[in-house]
Amino acid sequence: LYKTTKPSASSQHHNSCGASTLDLHGCTTKEALVKLDESLEVWVDAAMQGSYPFVIPATIVCGCGSQILSETVEKWIKATRNVCNAPKNSIPRSKFIHVIQ
Repeated sequence: LYKTTKPSASSQHHNSCGASTLDLHGCTTKEALVKLDESLEVWVDAAMQGSYPFVIPATIVCGCGSQILSETVEKWIKATRNVCNAPKNSIPRSKFIHVIQ
């Protein structure tokens, strides 16, 4: 989980690179959980259509407000079978830092 200061403007770019991005900025906890569950179905289908070991990366953007969404996502990841956090330092931090102009 990484803190960001604004919604990801390059979400579509990530999708075109084979990685899925789910932006939860502005969602309530309940809305976030629904979006996570809906996205999981899509991610599992995409992984199963790929090659062994049937794993795909997914980026979940939470924002940096009160951290309620980050905590919700963290709990969802821990409670959801076959979902885990990426190893530390496996994703360049610069991917999540946005300059406000």
